[in-house]
Amino acid sequence: MAHKQAKYRSDYRAPAFTIDTVELDFDLHDNATRVTSVLGVRRLGPGALELDGEQLKLISVAVDDVELDADAYILNEHQLIISDLPDECTLTLVTEINPSANSALEGLYKSGGAFCTQCEAEGFRRITYYVDRPDVLAVFTTRITADARQFPYLLSNGNLQQQGECENGRHFAIWHDPHPKPAYLFALVAGDFDRLQDTYTTTEGRDVCLEVFVDKGNLSRAEYAMVSLKKAMQWDEERFGLAYDLDRYMIVAVDFFNMGAMENKGLNIFNSKYVLADQNTATDWDFIHVESVIGHEYFHNWTGNRITCRDWFQLSLKEGLTVFRDQEFSSDLGSRAVHRIDAIRVMRSHQFNEDASPMAHPIRPDKVVEMNNFYTVTVYNKGAEVIRMLHTILGEEGFQRGMQRYRQRHDGQAVTCEDFVAAMEAANDVDLSQFRRWYSQAGTPVVNITERYDASTGELTIRCQQQTPATPGQTDKAPVVIPLLFSVFDARGQRLAVEHEAIKRHESGSELLVLDQAECEFTLSGFAKRPIIAWLENFSAPVKLEREVALDDYALLLAHAEQEVTRWEAAQQMYLHVLLQAVEQGGALTLPQGLLNALRQALQAPLDNALKALIFTPPSAEELSEYYSSDVPLAAIEKAGKALRQQLALALQPDFAALFDQLQASDDDLSGPAMATRAMANRCLYFLAYAAPQQYADLIAKRATRRGNMTVQQGALEIAVHLELPNRDNILASFLEQWQATPLVMDKWFAAQASAVTATTVNEVQQLTDHSLFTLRNPNRVYALLATFCRNSLRFHQADGAGYRLVLDVIKQLNNLNPQVAARLITPFLQWRRYDAKRQEQLKSCLSELQQLDDLAPDLAEKIASALES
Repeated sequence: MAHKQAKYRSDYRAPAFTIDTVELDFDLHDNATRVTSVLGVRRLGPGALELDGEQLKLISVAVDDVELDADAYILNEHQLIISDLPDECTLTLVTEINPSANSALEGLYKSGGAFCTQCEAEGFRRITYYVDRPDVLAVFTTRITADARQFPYLLSNGNLQQQGECENGRHFAIWHDPHPKPAYLFALVAGDFDRLQDTYTTTEGRDVCLEVFVDKGNLSRAEYAMVSLKKAMQWDEERFGLAYDLDRYMIVAVDFFNMGAMENKGLNIFNSKYVLADQNTATDWDFIHVESVIGHEYFHNWTGNRITCRDWFQLSLKEGLTVFRDQEFSSDLGSRAVHRIDAIRVMRSHQFNEDASPMAHPIRPDKVVEMNNFYTVTVYNKGAEVIRMLHTILGEEGFQRGMQRYRQRHDGQAVTCEDFVAAMEAANDVDLSQFRRWYSQAGTPVVNITERYDASTGELTIRCQQQTPATPGQTDKAPVVIPLLFSVFDARGQRLAVEHEAIKRHESGSELLVLDQAECEFTLSGFAKRPIIAWLENFSAPVKLEREVALDDYALLLAHAEQEVTRWEAAQQMYLHVLLQAVEQGGALTLPQGLLNALRQALQAPLDNALKALIFTPPSAEELSEYYSSDVPLAAIEKAGKALRQQLALALQPDFAALFDQLQASDDDLSGPAMATRAMANRCLYFLAYAAPQQYADLIAKRATRRGNMTVQQGALEIAVHLELPNRDNILASFLEQWQATPLVMDKWFAAQASAVTATTVNEVQQLTDHSLFTLRNPNRVYALLATFCRNSLRFHQADGAGYRLVLDVIKQLNNLNPQVAARLITPFLQWRRYDAKRQEQLKSCLSELQQLDDLAPDLAEKIASALES
């Protein structure tokens, strides 16, 4: 396979032609679907009309109803090029495609028994020849014809204009979307579903028909998605003043989907895991994720659809902003602290890792080979943190002014990240020139803070320094704008006020210092004793913080900090203090009494149980590995982690037992307090089983096999598997027998085994790839087993290399079957230089072996080349 050429943001040029109108006619058949596209083409500048196309059979080309001879155009593997066109014309193309053979799940494909599309980023070119780039916005009208019995529902973007019967048992539907959109937002679904209907009236008085389509038999599991959709619509009106703009809003859940969901205008196509949910089959976190992803795709209606990207380098324009919006939605409706902590953990476990890898890139990349490779935690999650920093600096009122200006300036346009920042500047009369560096610089800034207290004067001198490590292609980094939220406490835990011209009180309740120089120094006065400062509250910037802090200071913050995120952070830093020290000593660990006392106090304190559950979740091996840029001490990390959990379990066993007995919640209660109760009950039971496995084995078996609440059931299953309880195999067999006909629940069964840090994990995962319920054709199943295993760093990096070979063999198979999924599994191989010499040799050998494949997919080729060249 020929390697794709790199594209550069600096090379952006408007196309020679744009397309104003699109009329599509689909005659759907499994192996030979015929697509007729009638395009209203208009010249913008000099040059030929260059249409993108992949895996298409071209039947005919006509200009203004005159069919062209083959010598009137150039046709190659990736393009149809037509010269000598008038400035305006109607281009009619007829193509044929094979949806049943489309295992890559891009373009038009069969998902189970239904036709389905996925066009972002460059999938529309697999449907018909088109100027397949996001700055070409057209009004689409779509006619779909299919067998009426097999495919009673024929869906596309916009509003339904007409439907009727055809000959030979077929029927048709015609859809029209009045809002110009890029081709990546086109969607089509044809199938036989159960349908859940509802209505919503917007603040503008529009009555919107809401529909959720799911596989037959799953209707009851769609109700929470509908509730979540209505909440999202109301929230966007109340918080951002944005109302829906079509007469229909449709969601379709499919089992075979590479992504989580897709925001196609008016017709969102979802991975079924983010739609189907009831108490029997979905955990509390599943419900939270359903609500979040439903909200995310709905919020794209304005931040992504009505205002879209000029080019794919600007992907964070829509994704970073919309992740921020869905995070705020979840936080406003649920526990703000819990959702913020979840976002922080993603950044520290995954995004910081990406920043330290050969694939490090800014949130607005400058170079791209395979666009699918830039759907990353950097673009999405770090992009959201950059938006959050703007919100922190400008405040809610200023940020909303900027959003209004952004909408006023750019509704109906394809724009850039620069346009967004410029709107924020104009609306708030501020200069964000330096802030823009967050868009262009890769890497995680490191902030070093030193404090020097002078008891004789009562003054505290603070020095802050920032530095961003070199990343591929970027060796010299300029200082960025870093908002540092912090709070100051005395030795009794009382909050202290501070006064300094560089500091202002933030609307969150914290103090705000904006660090925009390589270093700064300032002095605070009026302290009778050395104060204690909680820095980087609410993770106010995506940076790593370096400072010397005594364990007792963290204990005080855990007990007295006003903000829940600060309390959680204090606990995490206490764990890290002990764990990293132990790793330096080869893994030997003894829990300090001060830490145990602080944790016992937290366990007994009247805190939110969801926060308690997070406090009693120590840093994972993956998180600890991020503290080592080379020779990651995996054996010492594993030893220290086990010692910490064991000693914590034994020391606090009576406290966990007493609290567990008090934690009761109804299985069908989805309230915040009930979810929090279940979360903490699972944490208590984990530590109790760690301390006394024989004593709690029967209770865990009962919880792991009873119906009624999947949070309880999955929690017990994972405890049994991860702690290798004596009845582990029986519990796994019972769970399999109970849920083998429910795919999303079986994903949990596969994942529980792949995430176990046990001596037999690699062999068991290998065996599971041959299980009758495992298939490489279902991305969800691959992610559940193999992607979970790849994140299990202690077993993936097993010294004998068996974990590497296992995943390598799967990637080879997926290379042709589904390159997008293959490219996601390659991630842990890319940082081969971080490990010891033996593992480096093994990892590099795997990458080299893949690179030698004759048909290596571009998705993989780009990542492998970057890793080997770094």
